[in-house]
Amino acid sequence: MTPRPIPRPAGAGLATVVLLLALLAPAAARAEEAVKAPLATESLLLDGAAAGARLVVVGERGHILVSTDDGASWIQAEVPTRVLLTAVHMHDDRTGWAVGHDAVILRTGDGGETWSVVYRAPEEELPLLDVWFRDERTGFAVGAYGYFLATGDGGETWTPRAVSVDDFHLNALIPVAADGTGAQPSPSRRLFIAAEAGVVYRSDDDGTTWRELPSPYAGSWFGGLALDENRVLLTGLRGHLFRSEDGGETWTQLETGTHALLTGAVRLPSGTIVVTGLEGSVLTSRDEGRSVSTARLPLREGISAALPLADGGVLLIGEFGVRRLAD
Repeated sequence: MTPRPIPRPAGAGLATVVLLLALLAPAAARAEEAVKAPLATESLLLDGAAAGARLVVVGERGHILVSTDDGASWIQAEVPTRVLLTAVHMHDDRTGWAVGHDAVILRTGDGGETWSVVYRAPEEELPLLDVWFRDERTGFAVGAYGYFLATGDGGETWTPRAVSVDDFHLNALIPVAADGTGAQPSPSRRLFIAAEAGVVYRSDDDGTTWRELPSPYAGSWFGGLALDENRVLLTGLRGHLFRSEDGGETWTQLETGTHALLTGAVRLPSGTIVVTGLEGSVLTSRDEGRSVSTARLPLREGISAALPLADGGVLLIGEFGVRRLAD
């Protein structure tokens, strides 16, 4: 998952971070198609999804990029919007959804090469920040100020739901998944939401009802990883990384060696966990998230997400566009 919070008027220090500044930019030419850009692979990109042999990455100006060769080359998709796209989820190598500003929700049926708008509410002035589908029909989208939408018909219609009486920004959905990445569905009906102000929610009935969990930190959470129903990682501000072994009832802090905002985590097929962050932060764990080692990109560019590659490598996504992590 990626750094997609919307700063509130007070305490908006994160607005100085380039990845978060992009979220405050006006979404011009909303009804127009995304412009094909030769340097789209070097533009600000915020999230990605892997589906079979396909990689799909989304970001600024409605850019959606698709690779079928493990990131060696990319094509820019046909996209009917120029708003900032913040998240993407692929159910399989054909069907997927992307979300972004203007509460836009896009759907693809051809592996990400073309997209159509299935939901849009610019009058609400609320961005959507994450999206996830359990199957082809059941899905959720979350966003700023408690914005939560659910669908049971593959995205044809969307229904607002209340997670809480509070209006905390809902920054990331954290599903329990068979492969630990959120890509493959799990029999579990458990789902977590990483939110602002130290708030984390859990649903045990597939998103119908939610409970606020005890939180070990008052700063915002931006992502996480559910290794199974009970083992969960949360990533947040100032290098905060916590692990739970009881479904979020109690938490243990991990020493990260960084004060950079941590944007999310992904588990590779090898079992290695990669945690990404701003200032070029790349944390790795080979013991199921019990400890991490920390490195930084030489130029310290902000990383918003990572994807496992078929050859065992890692694709980084961020303010630099897309880049393979050096071995």
